[in-house]
Amino acid sequence: MRRWRTTRPAPIASRPLELVEESRPHPRRGELLIEVDACGVCRTDLHVVEGDLPVHREHVTPGHEIVGRVVEIGPDTDSPVQPADLVGVPWLRHTCGTCKYCLSDAENLCKQSEYTGWDHDGGYAEHVIAAADYVLALPTGYSPEHLAPLLCAGIIGYRALKRAALPAGGRLGIYGFGGSAHLVAQVALLQGATVHVMTRDQQARDLALDLGAASVHDTYQKPPEPLDSAIVFAPVGDIVPTALEALDSGGTLALAGIHMTDTPPLNYQRHLFHEKQIHSVEANTRGDAREFLRFAAEHRLRVETTSYALADADQALADLESGSFAGAAVLIP
Repeated sequence: MRRWRTTRPAPIASRPLELVEESRPHPRRGELLIEVDACGVCRTDLHVVEGDLPVHREHVTPGHEIVGRVVEIGPDTDSPVQPADLVGVPWLRHTCGTCKYCLSDAENLCKQSEYTGWDHDGGYAEHVIAAADYVLALPTGYSPEHLAPLLCAGIIGYRALKRAALPAGGRLGIYGFGGSAHLVAQVALLQGATVHVMTRDQQARDLALDLGAASVHDTYQKPPEPLDSAIVFAPVGDIVPTALEALDSGGTLALAGIHMTDTPPLNYQRHLFHEKQIHSVEANTRGDAREFLRFAAEHRLRVETTSYALADADQALADLESGSFAGAAVLIP
């Protein structure tokens, strides 16, 4: 099978990925072998490849928004999944199941958690090994290309929206408008929110308006009304004070990324007073994933994708970094 592997952490422009040919792996107990139909290209993959995140597995294959069909089930594996079933393989791959976080519906905070495409080889490949207990049932009515971004961009956006504590009918600001933001904006709109989008990219602004945003502005421009909640998707710490200033009293800011550049100093009166809150977002629980995928089954979401052949994965990451497309990118083996 073909798969991409990282050679060294380095800027994507230096091509730190190589496409290799290897024998197809076999699943062990508790694992599934999946033939990949589509794999989303996520900014987290870029952070893994470029070394913004520490190396957890040398020469890892990135990719954690995987849609594919079960080919083989590991020995003595107890799973409702059957060969030929279409399943989703997300970012979260393992938790201990016994710590205080796992026992309190906060498994995303488990200190022994492991992740697809970081701790274990991911979906920039023709086949992938997945943990049977963490694969997801998928909503019908979507193609594999349109399902793939739901498995991280959608799930993480959904958790970020919950962390943003948006009141019913509230005013939501979204900073950065890519694969995750264009999905969560639709969720918020379907829930009755008013959505204002702040992004520098004109393609993204056009998409936001087309999806129903009330207004679009430059990243650092003030929205036309105070916000009840805001989510920062762009991994840029300089945006945090801007988003806090845009919040109304009692508002909540959620930071959705796994990595962000340093946040500048905050002024208490301008940025934090009036009981404003900041919530970070770390991965997601399987409960979050199932809730969001049920929502996607009940409400037809528009998933904007740009597709790339598996052989062009490095170019897809470079285009993601440069903002060459609106919505999400997907690899098709």
